[in-house]
Amino acid sequence: MTPSAMLQPQLRPLVSRAAALCRSALLPSIARGYATRASRNRENVEGDSSATKTAKAAEGASVLMRTYKPRTPGVRHLRRPINDHLWKGRPFLPLTFPKKGHGKGGRNNSGVITVRHRGGGAKRRIRTVDFNRMIPGPHVVDRIEYDPGRSAHIALITEEATGRKSYIVAVDGMRAGDVVQSYRAGIPQDLLDSMGGVVDPGVLAAKTCWRGNCLPVHMIPLGTNIFNVGSRPGGPAVFCRSAGTYAVIVSKEEETREDGTKVMTGKFVNVRLQSGEIRKISKDACATIGVASNIHHQFRQLGKAGRSRWLNIRPTVRGLAMNACKSQDDACPFSLPHKANY
Repeated sequence: MTPSAMLQPQLRPLVSRAAALCRSALLPSIARGYATRASRNRENVEGDSSATKTAKAAEGASVLMRTYKPRTPGVRHLRRPINDHLWKGRPFLPLTFPKKGHGKGGRNNSGVITVRHRGGGAKRRIRTVDFNRMIPGPHVVDRIEYDPGRSAHIALITEEATGRKSYIVAVDGMRAGDVVQSYRAGIPQDLLDSMGGVVDPGVLAAKTCWRGNCLPVHMIPLGTNIFNVGSRPGGPAVFCRSAGTYAVIVSKEEETREDGTKVMTGKFVNVRLQSGEIRKISKDACATIGVASNIHHQFRQLGKAGRSRWLNIRPTVRGLAMNACKSQDDACPFSLPHKANY
């Protein structure tokens, strides 16, 4: 028997015993580290506002995307959000019109390219979306649809009183059968009577600030997530309209009376937009409660170049990689030489 063979049976117990000692020494410290980190995270979450809790929960949660068996190279890297609740049929045609002509090529009325990297793509119909929502009363959600003109989903709603249909930007979590309302025209008389003829801000917020409802921003409590935010009284929504975006009401210009109620004294409300900017908007501007739908839109992967072309997106090429030949109109004495001469 060789000396190395004689040593092997003795080395195994020593190595395993050393590993066990190291493991027993390290496990308590690792456990203490995990416990400290968990308690610190719990304290941070408990001290945050509801909006911050929602954002942290969204970051920590795993994103479920639909993947495909790679039968072809084009679906190997394809990732799509799971939106099984979307309407499978055609849109409501009276609220659409075809997108034709130069509108898809990034050109102006003279045929000159004003927006680069656009052209081609599948045929589309423009959906007429109501960003004003001035009609009061309950509206029933018929279905949630995909809109090729925006990243968020849209909802087809029907007014209960007249049966009039319209499209609105869907809120995250909205489904067919939900009832939404707009309070831009004022507080309904039946709601005012239920409060005893006097506006109580707390009761008013509890009865109106529901997901998908449209309200003037002065009626929305502080810290509420909103989207489809307007900027002027009577105007349409202009901010936070794309998928997964929302703003937060930061502060209002109001004073507290002797009985403890708060009354708006100023004309503006401070809102923190998705970029972090604090913007001052009119207190009578519109806003919708909730977060814009299709929140996982940013995690999608197209999988192949052709799927990008279907979306009306042409390739983007670096200028240095282009041919250095220029026409007489583009000639410039300060232009760089050809890259081969560097």
